[in-house]
Amino acid sequence: MSLSSKMVSSIPAGVTGQSAVSQFVWMIGFAAATALGARIEIPHEPVPYTLQTLIVLLAGAFLGPRNGAISQAMYLAAGLLGAPVFAGGGFGLVRILGPTGGYLLAFPIAAAVVGFMQQERRSLLWSFISMTSGLLVIFAAGTAQLYAVYFRDWAEAFGAGFLIFSWWDMLKLSAAAMIYHEVSKRWTRVPRE
Repeated sequence: MSLSSKMVSSIPAGVTGQSAVSQFVWMIGFAAATALGARIEIPHEPVPYTLQTLIVLLAGAFLGPRNGAISQAMYLAAGLLGAPVFAGGGFGLVRILGPTGGYLLAFPIAAAVVGFMQQERRSLLWSFISMTSGLLVIFAAGTAQLYAVYFRDWAEAFGAGFLIFSWWDMLKLSAAAMIYHEVSKRWTRVPRE
């Protein structure tokens, strides 16, 4: 079996070449938007305030569980390969192993959770619920890594990794849920898996 026939046989049934290309373009677009969200930053130690989680939630909602997760994996891969896409223009394994790594590593999982939960229901309330679930995944992983590599105290890690961001992420959660709800009512043509 040739390489090209293997590639064609790996494409899921019902996905045309045009659909696969448009899905890929959307995934690249959300990966790039996540990188841009990292650049919109309010410095804070050990974890800055950024707009990344807003994009992660939208990626899952618009692209679905698989493509949303892939878009965030692309973002992480770009940073690991040396592109300055993390907050503060950071890149590399040091960022993944540092205080912000838990948040970053949770991005694909959170996008998948949101995408999975958004498959059947699209009400505004359900968007809040699914996106809250995605945020909890990010906060749980981020707080755990802050505990492991930075604080060594659960109370401090929870305060600095979860509580301090709660007001900021409630704003982003509200914005993401409303953006998705309004856009999905008018435009349902984003290619999903």
